[in-house]
Amino acid sequence: MRLRGRPILVAGLIAAVALAPLALSTTAGAATTPTASFTKVNDWGAGWEGRYTITNSGTTSITSWRLEFDLPAGTTVGSYWDALLTSSGQHHTFTNRSWNGTVAPGASVTFGFVGNGSGAPVGCTLNGQPCGGGTTPTTPPPSTTAPPTTPPPTAGTPVAANGQLRVCGRQLCNRNGKAIQLRGMSTHGIQWYANCATPASLDVLAREWNADVLRISMYIQEGGYETDPRRFTDMVHNYIELATARGMYAIVDWHMLSPGDPNHNLTRARTFFAEIAERHKDKVNVLYEIANEPNGVSWSSIKSYAEQVIPVIRSRDPEAVVLVGTPDWSSLGVSGSGGGVDTIAANPVTGGNLMYVFHFYAASHGDLYYNTFAQAADRLPLFVTEFGTQEYTGDGPNNFTMSQRYLDLMASKKISWTNWNFSDDFRSGAVFTTGTCGSGQFGGTSRLKPAGAWIRDRIRTPDDF
Repeated sequence: MRLRGRPILVAGLIAAVALAPLALSTTAGAATTPTASFTKVNDWGAGWEGRYTITNSGTTSITSWRLEFDLPAGTTVGSYWDALLTSSGQHHTFTNRSWNGTVAPGASVTFGFVGNGSGAPVGCTLNGQPCGGGTTPTTPPPSTTAPPTTPPPTAGTPVAANGQLRVCGRQLCNRNGKAIQLRGMSTHGIQWYANCATPASLDVLAREWNADVLRISMYIQEGGYETDPRRFTDMVHNYIELATARGMYAIVDWHMLSPGDPNHNLTRARTFFAEIAERHKDKVNVLYEIANEPNGVSWSSIKSYAEQVIPVIRSRDPEAVVLVGTPDWSSLGVSGSGGGVDTIAANPVTGGNLMYVFHFYAASHGDLYYNTFAQAADRLPLFVTEFGTQEYTGDGPNNFTMSQRYLDLMASKKISWTNWNFSDDFRSGAVFTTGTCGSGQFGGTSRLKPAGAWIRDRIRTPDDF
């Protein structure tokens, strides 16, 4: 998408936050005795998803909480949710958010985070006292004789049903050679809206919306990867693991936008994709989108970039599907003069298991875009990694009629898609109402915008895997 503006940073994403003074509501003669217990919800060897449950076993309400622990050297905290975090070396302090600090007698609250490495929390204290809740037994560390792997996907999930994908002709096919259509959601920029893509929200996406695929949008500029490559690479690792644990496919979106020439970030891209492909080469659910929306450059420049990045991936993950952006904001050249379908078809990127990207916003992109897309589908393997029911800014009124025309065409030609976007951004294209991600309440339809309710209904109708 071209013009998105710059969202306000979400407070929960800032590593160093001011901690509010802690207070316990007390009554004469009564004492509160909160406890906290830790569980490793998922463990994939190189990392894990952890959860703390804070329980008020006392007789008066707790009005705030502060949980501290240490991690052994070599283990770090990645993404986190439903809490605020301050870290000093290996010591980590989580405090409540504005909406989950009060815990009534007998009630519990939870927060979670992703750990990078094999270590587990030690020395836990809650409001200055030992946590006292014990630790749930965890999966033993993986054998040193074999690389760590995420457990196999649960039966019945999209990944369990389809396995390793490949491109057969102009179709995306599963391990049995059957043409399939994946349907799912794209995150917004993870530098702004990581609190909208959490284990809780991804549970809803996978199990309530029945989504097949999560697109992980990592901006390169605009406060993204170039500002802290280590942090953002780790965030992508974490999201891949969270999608894998839920049986969804994961698209790693190298979200270059401005500058529009992907070659500007060539060195960064090669470094990033080398690590991602090396870490996840044994998975069957990772797809690589190597250039989100090239713009202002010719097809030959995009092709040159692709043919320098794809070998970095192929040398590590030879079977994965790679998605290549197309000229003029991945419009197949319709939005400018960077080369259209004829140019791409006459000079395709070298190699197999490749698909070309098309993006559209239905309120802005009418018959010219639709007809170009329809004709291209008979000549090129296509994947729509981003579309919206509104204007190309991701805002404005929805055009559900035109959107449905596109969806009907994609269904008839088995073209996979992800919708923009799975966040509570103020624009009409974000599926959740503003404030939803801070509340942590993602289920049902009460907190969906019109575009969110519309797309949820269409994701919930699955392909015939």
